[in-house]
Amino acid sequence: MLNETSDLPKAEAEPETPAHTETKGSALWREIKGLFWVLLAVLAFHSFIAKPFYIPSESMMPGLLKGDRLVVSKYPFGWSYVSPTIPNPAAIFRSLILRSGEPWGITLPFMDGRVLGNLPTRGDVVIVTPPGSNEDYIKRVIGLPGDTIQVIGGRLTINGTPVQSAVRPPIEVPLDANAPCGPQFYGYLVEGQNGAPVCRLPIVRETLPNGVSYDTIELGQSDGDNYGPYQVPAGRVFVMGDNRDRSADSRFPLGQPANGLGGAVPFENIGGRAEFITFSLDGTTQLTNPASWFSAFRSGRAGTSLRATPAPANTK
Repeated sequence: MLNETSDLPKAEAEPETPAHTETKGSALWREIKGLFWVLLAVLAFHSFIAKPFYIPSESMMPGLLKGDRLVVSKYPFGWSYVSPTIPNPAAIFRSLILRSGEPWGITLPFMDGRVLGNLPTRGDVVIVTPPGSNEDYIKRVIGLPGDTIQVIGGRLTINGTPVQSAVRPPIEVPLDANAPCGPQFYGYLVEGQNGAPVCRLPIVRETLPNGVSYDTIELGQSDGDNYGPYQVPAGRVFVMGDNRDRSADSRFPLGQPANGLGGAVPFENIGGRAEFITFSLDGTTQLTNPASWFSAFRSGRAGTSLRATPAPANTK
């Protein structure tokens, strides 16, 4: 009896095709290219649509606290040389690891004009890059081209008319690492209603000529209480912080020690408009302690709008 398998040719293994033999180097390169396109898409979104922003100081209190995280839209005023988001890896490393506090990005050299430019509205909260710097300040637009700005005894005047102002009840800011009621608020640390210490700050509500209202902090006499008159040049905007007595803004010269904006800033130096608060941290987060990432969240701040909206007219 014949052996049915003895004379049959043995099946040979099918040779692997190039699709089955991708080298580790090729796979790594494919992953790198994928990450590159993702990074490019993120940077493009940050440059032309919106980006996150961190509040680093108390200059915009009471509306904004140090530790607030915001969304800043890039398109409302068009795009300029400060619009592109260009990360600086060395600065990011120093800021995260060495706590240097320096900006994470690189700013392009100054270029005139904006693409699809639109002037901001009085009362808009905007991101501003000081001339010759790559830092970002956050301030409120007070004066537009042609306006005459003056501060007399702490009271803001636009085009010769004092801005409407009204004293409001004090605000009580709970103490935490990002809001310690430090030396700039000397004398305002008190015991709150629940017995916990708070920073009780005097509030004055201003209403600009276009009806936009917002709260400012009035701490008494300061270097910026008497300023001007100053006429805003063409192509520039005059900005101020809401914490009027502790804000380096258009009233103060550039550079040390004032660190102001040197008058009205060029329209090109506006990087975007602050839209709303996404979340807020009290300053106790630790990179090596994930539990602190959640315990540091401040309640009640997420979703707060920062848009300059005129108050509705009184109707009877």
